[in-house]
Amino acid sequence: MLIDTYDRVATDLRVSLTDRCNLRCTYCMPEEGLQWLAKPDLLSDDEIVRLVRIAVTQLGINEVRFTGGEPLLRPGLVSIVEQCAALTPRPKMSLTTNGIGLKRTAAALKAAGLDRVNVSLDTLRPDVFKTLTRRDRHHDVLAGLEAARDAGLTPVKVNTVLMPGLNDDEAPDLLAWAVERGYELRFIEQMPLDAQHGWKRDGMITAGDILTSLRTRFTLTAEGDGERGSAPAERWLVDGGPHRVGVIASVTRPFCRACDRTRLTADGQVRTCLFAREETDLRGALRSEAPDKEIARIWRLAMWGKKAGSGLDDPSFLQPDRPMSAIGG
Repeated sequence: MLIDTYDRVATDLRVSLTDRCNLRCTYCMPEEGLQWLAKPDLLSDDEIVRLVRIAVTQLGINEVRFTGGEPLLRPGLVSIVEQCAALTPRPKMSLTTNGIGLKRTAAALKAAGLDRVNVSLDTLRPDVFKTLTRRDRHHDVLAGLEAARDAGLTPVKVNTVLMPGLNDDEAPDLLAWAVERGYELRFIEQMPLDAQHGWKRDGMITAGDILTSLRTRFTLTAEGDGERGSAPAERWLVDGGPHRVGVIASVTRPFCRACDRTRLTADGQVRTCLFAREETDLRGALRSEAPDKEIARIWRLAMWGKKAGSGLDDPSFLQPDRPMSAIGG
């Protein structure tokens, strides 16, 4: 079990498979990209599977989310999913992706054992997409979403970040579009994830702003707290249901008290929080031939020191120094 001093138990593992990405979203990284991790620093496919196995069989993890960077850029992704699906007990498995490349991989990922996907899409307008991502790939994301739905990687969740002056007027249109296609839309407050440190609290679109905009067209009925559990998204029924929309208010409505996550970076470090400044090295233990029992002990110790909150609700919050692409969302 992965428990901390606040009696929170981690059952959800986020695994970053790569720090690389084929988009250059303005709220994530500079146009020229970042200095990528050297290949020897990245965990190998076998090392990732071993750590997931330890987490599932010894530490109580029952959900695994593969992230990046962009996880579809990982050559061994399908094999990693297949091997993790063969574990006993079998964890629920999902993938967070920008959707580029999903059209050609969705069926293979489903066959390998992936359960569902989260796809990032911030706009319905190709020109705005190009401005936000610095790439002309809007059509590829739409095709990837359709392929995921057709392959049965459901529920397909669409993650959207609203940016002032770019797509902040699109919330109702995005929800209407998602409802029509059977996707579950989730708005995420912009967080300080950019390596260039351009995030400003007073310029972000808040959860309150998003809900006000949605209510100009839809009737939203809040789900009860019992429905949410440890999920980061507050959810509302749209016009009485069955469709739902979620809002992840990491900045204005932190949900740290119910957090059940542990994170593994692309280079083999345990992070207790997306915004933690401390990391615990598992790669070194792996490569020094430490037994599974010792790796599990190190992981437990790391999680025992998890802090009460992320600090995002503090107006003086300082952004992490480490690029987020290797940490995973």
